[in-house]
Amino acid sequence: MSSPCGSSDALFGFLLQSLKLKSGDACDCSDESTQLLRDYATREFNALLWVALIASTAILLHMLFKLFALWFKARRIPGLPCPSFYGHRNLVTRQQLIEILSESHERYGPVVKLWLGPSQLLVSVKDTSLIKEMLLKAEDKLPLTGKAFDLAFGGSSLFVSSYDEVQKRRESLVLELNVLARENSTPVKVVDSIMERINHIMRKGSIGSELVSQHMAFTLLGATFFGDTFLSWSKASFYEELLVMVAKDACFWASYRVTPLWKQGFWRYQAWCTKVKCLTQDIVQQCRRNYKLLCHIDQPAYGETTKIGSETASVPSCSGVVMPEYFFSQKLGSHQNAIERPCGNIMGVMFHGGLAMASLISSILVRLVTEPKLQDKIYSEIMMARKMVVEKNLSVDKLVLLLATVYESARLLPAGTLLQRWSPRDDLSLKNGVTIPAGAVLVAPVQLMQTDDSSWGTDASEFNPYRFLSKTGKFSDSVEDEPSTDPRHNLFNLNDPNDNEAFLPFGSGKRSCVGQKFVIQGVARLFASLLELYEIRLPPAETKPKPTIKDSVVESLPSPELIFVKRMI
Repeated sequence: MSSPCGSSDALFGFLLQSLKLKSGDACDCSDESTQLLRDYATREFNALLWVALIASTAILLHMLFKLFALWFKARRIPGLPCPSFYGHRNLVTRQQLIEILSESHERYGPVVKLWLGPSQLLVSVKDTSLIKEMLLKAEDKLPLTGKAFDLAFGGSSLFVSSYDEVQKRRESLVLELNVLARENSTPVKVVDSIMERINHIMRKGSIGSELVSQHMAFTLLGATFFGDTFLSWSKASFYEELLVMVAKDACFWASYRVTPLWKQGFWRYQAWCTKVKCLTQDIVQQCRRNYKLLCHIDQPAYGETTKIGSETASVPSCSGVVMPEYFFSQKLGSHQNAIERPCGNIMGVMFHGGLAMASLISSILVRLVTEPKLQDKIYSEIMMARKMVVEKNLSVDKLVLLLATVYESARLLPAGTLLQRWSPRDDLSLKNGVTIPAGAVLVAPVQLMQTDDSSWGTDASEFNPYRFLSKTGKFSDSVEDEPSTDPRHNLFNLNDPNDNEAFLPFGSGKRSCVGQKFVIQGVARLFASLLELYEIRLPPAETKPKPTIKDSVVESLPSPELIFVKRMI
């Protein structure tokens, strides 16, 4: 008979063995669950890898298909053969591009291609009728243009790549600028402000035409939009310098596919851009304060006009000129900063208008100092027109030789050598049967068009403002002729330069320059006021070489030195 202690030991051993068996079963179940989770995660990860592989392969195949489609469609366009897979990118500089396009058009016809890379196709169109068709169909600018502008100045509702996004704003701005061109005049105080700075620089010697033209352009624009507030603004010169500095580096920093946050120069550039925005807000606020002050002084004369329920109401500027409200409005778009967009619009007009006007003014200055007889004839024309009017402001419409000089200067030295357009989605079929594939960069070689003998005659490369004038009597049209002193004789009529389809310094089509009329009228008024008070000369020959012009290019000095001599009236 067993003892109680022996039975207890046996029972304890049995229970312990049972617990070990159960614990082992639990461990086995846990290991199986862990293995199942690992297998599931592995399968899911592999599935994601397969999806990513298939997606990336599909994208690469799509890009490869588009590339082959581009090559296939472009093979029908004549042009220079590619020296390598990378095209002509490493062989073409900005200076050589016009020469290469000129040679290509002579050899292959009005539409030629130039590969700038395996996927970068440039198509140049030289025929005037084809250019008109191309500019009407291709409405968008290159993406780099919009990226450079946004990086430098922020959001804008006027200057972006897509035409659909800016169509209404551009049309409204054209109407407003045409009103300014018709009603605004360049007061003497604008010329006085310009000459005050020029005289300060000339105390140290002569001054370069590039610096003079830059200051004239920005002062004229600032005075037009902000009136006396801009002329008395102590930061105007600094604002002008910053705008030019930002403009020079805009395309460079925008060319990076990834924003170069690691570069110190980029942050320095961003600091300049921020300062430009702050200065723009400063001048707008000062203009608002002065406008409110004028409202209190003379409520009927400067009363603010708005259209209830309309988003295009108008507000007079400090100079009394009606300005579009979207320049100053704080309610322009819910998706962008309310302050950034109006500032972007203002900086856009100052930037684009300033550079275009500065280029034109510089060209006119060079012509006037290298052809003093032409300057004398324009001065005589101004004096004759002054005798025939009673009003203080002189209408430039009567100064036909001055306007013709402006047009001829714009023809020979346009602000840009190429008009660039882009059709990102659709192929363009021209009426001559050539199809330009989507994504190609389309250009019109303005410099070639405006010096083409077939459009302008055998003297196409020579400066002759009389090509824009038609005779009203039997008078010679040579620049060397002495001007008539009889104010009753209107010897010439001014022809519309746009009648010649090869006249493209301001572009054409839907994306043509919105301020063409404003720029021509403003620059003409500026020179009418300037030449009435000052004579523009070259420095003495013994200290400065005289620049010569051959084929529309200043050979001796890219920016000739000038001196301004006050006329004895």
